[in-house]
Amino acid sequence: MVEVDHPRLSIVRQCALLGTCRSAYYYQPKGESAASLALMRLIDAKYLQSPCFGARQMTRWLCRNGHSVGRRRVRRLMALMGLSAIYPKPRTTVPDQSHRIYPYLLRDLSIDRPNQVWCSDITFIPMRQGFMYLVAVMDWHSRKVLSWRLSNTMDAAFCVEALQEALVRYGRPEIFNTDQGCQFTSREFTSVLISAGVRISMDGKGRWMDNVFIERLWRTVKYECIHLHEFATGRDARTILGDWFEDYNSDRPHSSLEGLVPNEVYADNSLLGSIKLGDAA
Repeated sequence: MVEVDHPRLSIVRQCALLGTCRSAYYYQPKGESAASLALMRLIDAKYLQSPCFGARQMTRWLCRNGHSVGRRRVRRLMALMGLSAIYPKPRTTVPDQSHRIYPYLLRDLSIDRPNQVWCSDITFIPMRQGFMYLVAVMDWHSRKVLSWRLSNTMDAAFCVEALQEALVRYGRPEIFNTDQGCQFTSREFTSVLISAGVRISMDGKGRWMDNVFIERLWRTVKYECIHLHEFATGRDARTILGDWFEDYNSDRPHSSLEGLVPNEVYADNSLLGSIKLGDAA
């Protein structure tokens, strides 16, 4: 906005009219030093390998590898690069004290056939702007993902839709296990299970191990799909996640399934023995 060759107004006067000082007009940004650029390249490479690293962990890693750098500098460089640690910021398990909590029914239970136990859980999906929530229904014995839904709210409706789809497509399980989140303890959700004659089981408070197989599903889908993509819209997320879940069910061998894929074990019960909670997923 400053005109160097203005016939009537000097640069000093123009700066005064714009409410800035003359030194700001003449200032030339220096940019990042060669040392900072080298650090940024290291940070970028490590972040791709370990996206859960924040400024504190990144500083420790750099110092262990011979780079004398402070946390404030690393935090500034990561902010400049648009990098932030990936971790479950939004709470996905929010209890409601007015809802009924059902007992945990899987302790020491031998699970030896499909449709004996189903489980469900919610996780969050980071988007280019904001985030969405993902719910999945899984068969415990075969690890097959029976249905899933995405939502931009934490109401119970998308959980009920996923449950109803699984019941329509695959019949009903003997037991359905969830955590104590208000979506799963709500009357909308539990009434569907009760009307279908399904026994309801819920994890103990803070006992993520009680529903360990779907927790391990979240770890797998995030490392193999979500962290590798930047979802711009819900449509993008549904398309990419749909392809991944299809591949997971039909073409991804599991060591705990003796090298078989979930679809094979779900279709033929004789291929695999019984499993318990402590077995590897």
